[in-house]
Amino acid sequence: MHLRRLWLTDFRSYPDADLELPPGLCAIRGPNGVGKSNLLEAVGYLGTLTSFRGAPAEALIATTATSAVVRGEVVHQEGERGRTTLVEAELTRNGRNRVQVNRQRLRRSRDLLGTLRVTVFSPDDLELLKGGPAVRRDYLDDLLVALHPRHDLVRSEWEKALRQRNALLKQVGGHLDESATVTLEVWDTKASDAGTALVELRRALVERLGPGVGEAYRDLSGRHDEVTVHYVRSWEGGLSEAFVAARRDELRRGLTMVGPHRDELQLTLNGMPARTHASQGEQRCLALALRLAGHRELRRELSSSPILLLDDVFSELDGERSEALLGSLPEGQALLTTATQLPVGVVPDLLVEVEPGRLRPVPGR
Repeated sequence: MHLRRLWLTDFRSYPDADLELPPGLCAIRGPNGVGKSNLLEAVGYLGTLTSFRGAPAEALIATTATSAVVRGEVVHQEGERGRTTLVEAELTRNGRNRVQVNRQRLRRSRDLLGTLRVTVFSPDDLELLKGGPAVRRDYLDDLLVALHPRHDLVRSEWEKALRQRNALLKQVGGHLDESATVTLEVWDTKASDAGTALVELRRALVERLGPGVGEAYRDLSGRHDEVTVHYVRSWEGGLSEAFVAARRDELRRGLTMVGPHRDELQLTLNGMPARTHASQGEQRCLALALRLAGHRELRRELSSSPILLLDDVFSELDGERSEALLGSLPEGQALLTTATQLPVGVVPDLLVEVEPGRLRPVPGR
């Protein structure tokens, strides 16, 4: 899978852009503030309909415009005869955003999943180690959906049941009458079924990822430290029984106290919690190892590589680790941004020099 062409209209800093991309490495270079990351953000949006920088959709539209359009031509196998898919997304300040695949409008965002897969490396990845448990849960859930789009339904069912259950717990104000008890039992069943399914998917994924995270960390750091990855549940036994056991506390607080939304992905380095005991350099390597292990899992499961988006990662790494990261990446299309020279020995298939409002492609090897 690779993105052969990208068109932008009024997306972020680009009133109009048209860029042909090679199936290999494309380096996007320019000073800070000229829109390098905006290009990667557009590619990521075509794959997930979200900004990997956490920006709302309206922030992606140029300040002077009322709408923006991102279009991409995706090739699903190598060679000129490979099957191609045209993905188009229109973002509007007022009204609903629209997405089309091969000129056919999608009724649900979920129908786009799997059309264009991306793996993002960015300086913000340090939050995978330093941030709260929700960041790590999102990492697992996003990877599950990238592996199999049907997993998005499992996540959605859990989130719906959790919202309804929390709404009821808040509404009753600490006191259950007969009607509310019956309704709560219904949502207990739905939440238990969906939550248990989601947790089993997460645990199986973590079990597969564990060895890969350790291997990737050793590749990046050049050290033979012991890295472990564990999924820690917020309850014991069955989830439906845990709801019953926690009911008094939940009624008092008006929210659900146990379930997948309270679980944790725990990483240890040489037997110590990495979040509190690892240095920032070690944490950065571990965050990159998580991304790299997830990318390798996608490649192994899907028999093709997602598109790699490396957003200014070299600014946070020394030369040795930058070379180690690039040397650890599997074959496939990769787009990287940099404000400086590329690491020694890196020769891209295409170099794109970025100036304010302008892209200047320079053929590489």
